[in-house]
Amino acid sequence: MNLIAQLLPESHVLLGLEAGSKKRVFEQAGQLFETSCGISQTLVFDSLFAREKLGSTGLGQGIAIPHGRIKGLKQATGAFIRLAEAIAFDAPDGRPVAQLFVLLVPEQATEEHLQILSELATRFADRQFREKLATAPDAATVRQLFSA
Repeated sequence: MNLIAQLLPESHVLLGLEAGSKKRVFEQAGQLFETSCGISQTLVFDSLFAREKLGSTGLGQGIAIPHGRIKGLKQATGAFIRLAEAIAFDAPDGRPVAQLFVLLVPEQATEEHLQILSELATRFADRQFREKLATAPDAATVRQLFSA
């Protein structure tokens, strides 16, 4: 199993999420991680928002990889979110974002963090992969795509 698949349980796949803004996506992601991992929603939101202030995590092609460091987190975890409608994300190509991989890493993570981001960027650079994610019918299919 690859690195990304290990971070992404089916319960961390949200399809058709209604969120009209970046802020709302970060709130929803915080709620997901609080429910599933016991990480404070506020801590997740603040971490993602602080990173976003440094520069957009939008990659282009309708994709973003918001990420943040979480004090006390033992191992990296992630969530895939496909929005019902794309939102503005200040991506380099100016396109709105509809697919996000939210990554949380331990506060001191460095090499693993960069390795995961690199793998995600490589996967999302593949047009066929993006298209399959855009039409995946359920969480199990999304997880299989990340496992391939």
